Amino acid sequence: MNRNDNRRRFFLNASLFVATFLLAVASLRAVGQDQNAEQQFSQLRNAMVDEQIVARGVQDPLVLKAMRKVPRHRLVPEAVRPLSYEDHPLPIGEEQTISQPYIVALMTELLRLKGGEKVLEVGTGSGYQAAVLAEIAAKVFTIEIVQPLADRAKRDLAEMGYKNVTVLCGDGYRGIPEQAPFDAIIVTAAAPKIPEPLIEQLKVGARLVIPVGEAYQELVVLTKTDKGVEREDIIPVRFVPMTGEVQKNR
Repeated sequence: MNRNDNRRRFFLNASLFVATFLLAVASLRAVGQDQNAEQQFSQLRNAMVDEQIVARGVQDPLVLKAMRKVPRHRLVPEAVRPLSYEDHPLPIGEEQTISQPYIVALMTELLRLKGGEKVLEVGTGSGYQAAVLAEIAAKVFTIEIVQPLADRAKRDLAEMGYKNVTVLCGDGYRGIPEQAPFDAIIVTAAAPKIPEPLIEQLKVGARLVIPVGEAYQELVVLTKTDKGVEREDIIPVRFVPMTGEVQKNR
């Protein structure tokens, strides 16, 4: 091997070293930026809980812990991610929205979960409410009628490590009879009237939280007793309408 060959090999090795070094630096910078972004989101999330949720009276420690933990920004479209922890709903595509954080916390608190329950959610949306429930309950079954949203939520929740959530695509009006009875049921879209099949799938002592109404809606809690059902109206709300069979049974 002559001197020119040695020189070529030297410069080739040097170029490879420099390229590898630059790639490593770029990767470290990207990791640093990701970590910095996650820290910022974490700070915003804690501020959200303190200023939007605790300040409005939500006190359940399990709910507050879940709201502080679940990364809402990972369950909304990238275009609105900077707004993830603000006090209002956000669009998630398919003409649907993710509820404001306070409403998610309030509805979860109204279920009175203690841990270990089997919960049904009707209206998966982005998967955020299901993730909050999964931090408390043992099993969460969630149904979404819009296929693209169901597919996205299933993927995102799996990537986030939620193994106790089952996402199904379908009409949630009749619930999931084969999994009934449930310890709690939550509906995240407004029904013109409360679906009877969901009441039937509650255990005695269990609660159903649902927005009811059309132009005017009320957040309602139904508690199933051995003598029937008790109803409590909580606050006026505004949700997207529940679609599917519920519209045929108004």
